[in-house]
Amino acid sequence: MKKYFVTGIGTDIGKTVVAAILTEALEADYWKPVQSGDLHNSDTMKVQQLVSNSKTIFHPESYQLTQPMSPHAAARIDNIKIELSKITLPQTQNNLIIEGAGGLMVPLNDKTLIIDLIQQLDVEVILVSQNYLGSINHTILSIDALKTRGINIAGIIFNGNENSETEKFILNHSKLRFLGRVKQHDSINKDVILSYKNQFQLNE
Repeated sequence: MKKYFVTGIGTDIGKTVVAAILTEALEADYWKPVQSGDLHNSDTMKVQQLVSNSKTIFHPESYQLTQPMSPHAAARIDNIKIELSKITLPQTQNNLIIEGAGGLMVPLNDKTLIIDLIQQLDVEVILVSQNYLGSINHTILSIDALKTRGINIAGIIFNGNENSETEKFILNHSKLRFLGRVKQHDSINKDVILSYKNQFQLNE
């Protein structure tokens, strides 16, 4: 069974949509370890509304924080200390999609970052990139950080409008596997997610 950690080169890059597509494509379970804010419309709830298959199990978050900010700051407001030892992979015999919070260097507490969590979970990463001025820098920095830690990167998914020059440079420089692209959509619903199902089954 495959376990993939979906992370982005920053915040609001499209991780949740990509996570929903991968969850549908692999009929995988879904898990968001840390949710900051939007507890009445969490990322887990959003993915639940977008996934059509009946096989997916949605595992509860390890931490639910009330404030929409960096987990370390949100946890402090909630008088909670996020501990890596309390974030453990859910038990499942199915494929698993794990969605991160923000980018790799987002702090969970005063000492540990999202990248530390990825390393602890010992799972492959799927990196989500979006084209904007500076995205080459952010993408290459993210890739280098993962490689420095010895974390395996399954590949990269580009989200949003295409920029062929940017994408070509990133792929040539990083030698990463191109997993596909998610186009810009006015709205995202189950039909949109299903339209990508055959493209993102990640066959070896």
